[in-house]
Amino acid sequence: MTQAVMALLATLAQAPAPAGSPATEPAPKPVPNGPVVALDTSLGRITVGLYRDKAPKTSANFLKYVRSGHYDGTIFHRVVPGFMIQGGGFDPSMEEKPTGATLRNEAKNGLRNSRGTLAMARTDAPDSAMAQFFINVRDNHRLDFGIGGAGYAVFGEVLEGMEVVDKIVAVPTQRKGDHANVPVTPVLIKKARVVATPSAEPKAEAPPRAAPTPGPGSEPRS
Repeated sequence: MTQAVMALLATLAQAPAPAGSPATEPAPKPVPNGPVVALDTSLGRITVGLYRDKAPKTSANFLKYVRSGHYDGTIFHRVVPGFMIQGGGFDPSMEEKPTGATLRNEAKNGLRNSRGTLAMARTDAPDSAMAQFFINVRDNHRLDFGIGGAGYAVFGEVLEGMEVVDKIVAVPTQRKGDHANVPVTPVLIKKARVVATPSAEPKAEAPPRAAPTPGPGSEPRS
C-alpha cells in the first residue's frame, strides 16, 4: 500500500460523517410515564415517578399500598451509605406491618438499578417482593437482571428530592435486635400519596391474598 493511499485512508477515518448519515448515540434514558407519588418524610419530600409501561404489576402493587395508607407511619428501617435506603415495612418500634401476597419479579424490563431509582426489596426467592422498596443512592448495577441473577425490579425513579434521599442515607445507624443499619432517630414516612395520574391509567388489580412475611437479608430484601 502506497504512502498516498495510507494518507487518504487516515484522512477519511478522521473526517466527520456526511450530513444525513446515521450517528451512533447512546439510547435515550427511559422516562417514567406512570403516576407520580409524593413521600412526605420527616426529613423532607421525595417525589417519584413510576414506570407503568415497563413494570406494570410492580407499579400497580406499589400504588395499591400507597392508596391503602400502608406506607403512612412506616420508616426507612435500613440505611446503608454508598448503597441504598430501604423502607415500607416497619413502624418506628420495628413492628412489621402485615402485607398481601408476593409479587412476580419484573426485573427483566431493561431498567437498571442506577442512582435515584426505586426497586422492590425481596428475599432470596425471585418472586417474593411484597410492600418493601428501596431507593438506590449509587449505581448498583450488580442488582440488575442477568448480572445479579433474577435481579431486583426497578419500577420508579426519584423526580425531586434526591437531596432528601442523601440526607437520609447519612443518618447515624445502629443494630436493633435482628436488624442492622437502623437509623438511631427514626426516619418516618409521614404520608405517601398520589399527586399526579396519567389519564390512561389502568384499573387497579384486586387486593392480593395474605401471605407470610419473609425475614430480612443482606441485600435490599424484605
